[in-house]
Amino acid sequence: MSYNFYAFMDRMKYIKRWSLMRSVREENIMEHSQQVAMLAHALAVITNKIYGGSVDEEKCVLYAVYHECSEVMTGDLPTPIKYFNSSIKGAYKDIEARACQKLLAMLPEELREGLEPFVMADMSCEEYKILKAADRLAAYIKCLEEHRSGNTEFEKAKKSIEDDLHSRNMPAVEYFMEKFIPPFLLTLDELEGGL
Repeated sequence: MSYNFYAFMDRMKYIKRWSLMRSVREENIMEHSQQVAMLAHALAVITNKIYGGSVDEEKCVLYAVYHECSEVMTGDLPTPIKYFNSSIKGAYKDIEARACQKLLAMLPEELREGLEPFVMADMSCEEYKILKAADRLAAYIKCLEEHRSGNTEFEKAKKSIEDDLHSRNMPAVEYFMEKFIPPFLLTLDELEGGL
C-alpha cells in the first residue's frame, strides 16, 4: 500500500500566494513555508538567547514547515477574503482543519502521531505565536522586496503588516525588525560591501 501525504506536500510548490496582487516575482507556499521556518527559528533563538525565554525552537520550526499544508487542498484564500468577517473566518478555519485531518489520514497509522502535533498545531502555545509572527515577518519581507523592485501595489499591505508586527508586543520581533530588516532594503552589491 502506498500513501499520498508527501506527494500532496510536494504540490505546495504549485500554490501561488498573493493572488489578488500584481507581483514582480511570484511566490509559492513551499518557498514561503521554508522562509517562515527560518524566521520562526530566528525568533525562537532570539526569544531564548536574548530575552531568557524557554520556547521549543524545534517546535517553532516544525509548526512553520506545516503551517500552510492545508492549502494543497484549499488553495491560498486571499487575506482580505479570509478575514472579511467572523463567519467567513470561522468557516475557513473549519475547512483548513478538515483538510489537515484528511492529509493526516494519508499517512500510515504509525507515523500520524509524529506529524499530527505540527499539522494540527496548538494555537494557544508560545511556539504558535512565534510561528504567526514569523508568518507576518515573511509577508513584510515580501512587501519590502516588491517595494524595492518599484512595485507600489504592496504599499498598503506593508504598512498594515508593519503595524500588526509592532502590535504583537513581542521583544524578539522588535529585535529582528531593528537588527535584520534594514539589510532587506539593500542591493547585492551593498550587502557584499559589508563583508
